[in-house]
Amino acid sequence: MPKLSNKLYRNWIFIVGVLATIAYRIIVVLNHYSPVLVQIAWYIGTVGFVWYFAHRFRIENRRNKTIKEMKLVEKINTNNCLSVEEKKSLTYILESLQTSLAKWNYIIIFIFSALALVYGIYQDFLMNFFK
Repeated sequence: MPKLSNKLYRNWIFIVGVLATIAYRIIVVLNHYSPVLVQIAWYIGTVGFVWYFAHRFRIENRRNKTIKEMKLVEKINTNNCLSVEEKKSLTYILESLQTSLAKWNYIIIFIFSALALVYGIYQDFLMNFFK
């Protein structure tokens, strides 16, 4: 049975996601002031999204694996301790978690953020290093 990440780490991941989002959005404003600040905001946003979406993908996979391995949908439907409405509600929640495309959204954002990060490092640091 998987365990939740500790609360401090979950809060940290939330903050990383919020900071990454703000960093990307503020680029529009920073474009009028400083290319260096744009670069800093872009790196903060990109690293933050790589970290955040890798974490979310891992969580989605862990949830899905637990639902399947524990046969939770089947057990809910055969358990007589729950009302029909409770069974339907829990079945809906578990099935929607299993069929959600969120993990693919996370992996696509992770991959493109990671590619952008590698390209940014190449352009900003390695190209200048070899000039």
